Amino acid sequence: MSLNRREILRWGLVGTGGMMLASAATSTGLPSIVYSAPPVPRPPVPPVLTPAGIDPMLFQRAKAALDSHRIAARDSMGIIDFSRPSADPRFHVVDLMNGTAKSYRVAHGRGSDPDHSGFLERFSNRPGSEATSEGAYTTAEYYQGKYGLSMKVAGLDPTNSNAYDRAIVIHNAWYAEPEMIAQHGKLGRSEGCFAFSRADQWDVMRKLAGGRMIYADKLA
Repeated sequence: MSLNRREILRWGLVGTGGMMLASAATSTGLPSIVYSAPPVPRPPVPPVLTPAGIDPMLFQRAKAALDSHRIAARDSMGIIDFSRPSADPRFHVVDLMNGTAKSYRVAHGRGSDPDHSGFLERFSNRPGSEATSEGAYTTAEYYQGKYGLSMKVAGLDPTNSNAYDRAIVIHNAWYAEPEMIAQHGKLGRSEGCFAFSRADQWDVMRKLAGGRMIYADKLA
C-alpha cells in the first residue's frame, strides 16, 4: 500500500530520525511510536458520557473529528479548550474506553495573545505568526530539541495544515511550570507550540504517542 506524507503522519509512521529516537524514548519510560505497518482500524469508540470538566459541545466536536479523519488509535485523545485561560488545566487527555479524563495546563502562542492576558484571542495557521492553530492533529515522531526530548505533531485540517512545517510541537518550558501561576496568575507564551511543565509533558506524550489525535478549539 502506498502512503502519502500526510497519511504517514496520520498513521504515526516515522522516518529514520524517528526510529533512532524511538529507542531513546523507550529508555526514558516513553513508548516507542515506530510502526512496521499501519495498525488495523479499530471498531467505533463506544458511547461515553462527556468527562467531567470538558464542555459537552467541545467533546462532541472532538469525537466527530476522530471519525472524520479516520484516526486509527481510538483508545484515547487530547482535547484542548482554548476558551479557558492558561492558568486553568485546559488540555484534557480522555480515556475513550472508560470516559475519564486527566487535565493539564498548556501554554498558547504569543501571536494568539499579543497583550499577554492569559487568554487566547485568535488562531492562525500562517508561518511566522507565532500563534496557536485550531483543529485536529496527530502525534508524530520524537526528536531532541531546545527543550530536550519533544514530540512533533501534524495538522489534519485547513486551519492547521502548516503545523508540521511550522515546527509546532509538544515540549516542556520554564514558562509553563506551576510557579508561573503563583507569580503571574498565568503561564508564559510559546511560539505556537503546546508547551507544558516537564512533568506534564512526559505524561501527555506517554498517553498520546503513536498517532493519537489532539483536538484544539475555542467555543466562545
